Amino acid sequence: MKTGKASVEPVGEKKYSFFEDVYAVVRQVPRGKVTSYGAIASYLGTKLSARMVGWAMNGAHQIKPKVPAHRVVNRNGMLSGRGHFETPTRMEELLIKEGTPVENNTVVGFKEKFWDPAVALSL
Repeated sequence: MKTGKASVEPVGEKKYSFFEDVYAVVRQVPRGKVTSYGAIASYLGTKLSARMVGWAMNGAHQIKPKVPAHRVVNRNGMLSGRGHFETPTRMEELLIKEGTPVENNTVVGFKEKFWDPAVALSL
């Protein structure tokens, strides 16, 4: 039931944003490497939220600072998010430009190109 009162956050406090956490992880994926929706979700402690990571990536194109969404693929290395780029081939073009080969919409040598945030960011 609505009370008609506006929700106000205390000054200096920021509301938690899962999407912002996803973007922070994706910004750390090195050029020439890729990670997966599930690896990001697992690193963030929400192993079953790979789909939510995908939703975050769908909206990442307008975010500043820039989010390299092209470096996030599915668990098999497929460019499952390619339809959310400005053209159907843009994701592949960006990966190839960074030295990540792609064939049939799949990263070639996916296991070697895979960047695991749980390993890379655990210091």
